[in-house]
Amino acid sequence: MNTAEATERLLEAAEDLFYTQGVQSVGMDAVRERSGVSLKRLYQVFPSKDDLVAAYLNKRDERWRRSLREFVSARGDDPLAVFDWLHAWFSEPTFRGCAFVNSFGEFGTPAPGVAAAIQHHKDEVRRYLRGLVSEDALADQLFSLMEGATVLAAIKSDPGEALVGRAAAETLVAARRAGVGG
Repeated sequence: MNTAEATERLLEAAEDLFYTQGVQSVGMDAVRERSGVSLKRLYQVFPSKDDLVAAYLNKRDERWRRSLREFVSARGDDPLAVFDWLHAWFSEPTFRGCAFVNSFGEFGTPAPGVAAAIQHHKDEVRRYLRGLVSEDALADQLFSLMEGATVLAAIKSDPGEALVGRAAAETLVAARRAGVGG
């Protein structure tokens, strides 16, 4: 098995295991077993668990943001569509909250590579929102609504939290269009 194939198999296994069971509770042996990659090859590709966690988060970030962009783009880049996408995501039977928030919570103070992957994801989501609304303050407010809806949906197992966030976002967007707030 070449390095590219081993990497892909390890990341697929890590994503499934880390997201469903938690990063701290999953050992490298479980990732090795699920992936079918030898332990020697695993450590050649990812010298430490922190390296594997950072790579898993970076891969998840790319896929997550691509899915969001495609969904919102298909709806005319309406910033409110972000909350419709969240509702669909929260409704998935495998939804267990934000992998980045979950990982941060598990680590407390994550390793530098893991912390960088978490921060990168949050920065890029905020940047994406700023591109949609062209106003930093509004984008930051929408970002906070997204984050809150995601955490509450996971805690309460309620996809409807996205709709609560959407209603608040509608109010904010309408106020900006009317020249209110800032």
